[in-house]
Amino acid sequence: MKNPLKFIQEVKQEAFRVSWPTGKETMQGTLMVVAMAIVASIFFLLLDQVLKFFLDLLLKVSV
Repeated sequence: MKNPLKFIQEVKQEAFRVSWPTGKETMQGTLMVVAMAIVASIFFLLLDQVLKFFLDLLLKVSV
């Protein structure tokens, strides 16, 4: 990088070439992330409850 001014101009040109997502695409992506976070949290909640049940069962048997 010999000329910082030229570098900044090239960065500015590349920024204009970027295809930014539309508002609708951004909202769809956001909703998908939220939905997957909810699904994952429910899955881990159920898994935790099942493992807790078996652990309690195991501890009652061994006492």
